[in-house]
Amino acid sequence: MLRPPGDTPRTHRHLISAADLTRDDAVLILDTSEEMARVADRPIKKLPTLRGRTVVNLFFEDSTRTRISFEAAAKRLSADVINFSAKGSSVSKGESLKDTALTLEAMGADAVVIRHGASGAPYRLATSGWIDSAVVNAGDGTHEHPTQALLDAFTMRRRLVGPDAGIGRDLEGRRITIVGDILHSRVARSNVHLLHTLGAHVTLVAPPTLVPVGVERWPCDVSYRLDDVLPTSDAVMMLRVQRERMNAAYFPTEREYSRRYGLDGERMARMPEHAIVMHPGPMVRGMEITAEVADSDRCTAVEQVANGVSTRMAVLYLLLGGSETALPSASARTEENK
Repeated sequence: MLRPPGDTPRTHRHLISAADLTRDDAVLILDTSEEMARVADRPIKKLPTLRGRTVVNLFFEDSTRTRISFEAAAKRLSADVINFSAKGSSVSKGESLKDTALTLEAMGADAVVIRHGASGAPYRLATSGWIDSAVVNAGDGTHEHPTQALLDAFTMRRRLVGPDAGIGRDLEGRRITIVGDILHSRVARSNVHLLHTLGAHVTLVAPPTLVPVGVERWPCDVSYRLDDVLPTSDAVMMLRVQRERMNAAYFPTEREYSRRYGLDGERMARMPEHAIVMHPGPMVRGMEITAEVADSDRCTAVEQVANGVSTRMAVLYLLLGGSETALPSASARTEENK
């Protein structure tokens, strides 16, 4: 989470990349998410924290699950929410990102949650000087999806460490396996960065054609054999094959992909007893995951949806109304990178 260059008087910060978070940043967000999760157990699931603030969901790509999660998070914090969809809007008529941003600034948006098909669009919005709002990356191209990684880490910590026992703790020593379409997955990229920061050991498993160029520079291992890593995995995250982003044949057939990289009951039985199965959704049952696994008690897909609201509540709270501590400034980050 970063302050904008120049550190405006409103001292808003942004969440653009999971790589920007330190270990303390991430644990602070996870601990705050735990507090927010307890609000969901109350008869009235609402806090007055962001009353009078306006959160805009600016979605240039369709994603009902993520948009509704952010909307629920903002409303539970009593913020006013504006949902802006590019389809049918002035954007579809040719309006630029800059003009859209200036419109939102004129409307007095306090936070802009942006999902965009172009990698780097949230960073551009945050650093352009067009707006004075906090910017949250809800997924940009094949780059990153930091709140998904945070909710995944929150789910892992709750399942593997415990809700109360996990307070103040990271995922040191845990072995996490991420399987599937790594090449097109912003979720995988954000998870690799965040889980490494939290002390976990990450292994990516995919066909060679779905492994990104330059992956050797990522803080993780790579394997092409799923069966080799299952017995030592604390959590196995299955990814959907993103056919909508593919312009070539990356594997022979769906059946062949499922045989080599799909998770079924037999493979799940090779995992340690405490290990969990994760999926960011939407799931393609029968390809990357069977119905038997998806419906088992070890699968956390539904929990991840619920935890997503708590995590996004924590992010909005810390950006707009919460603690100013333990989050780096843009100037500090710039100095570190020199």
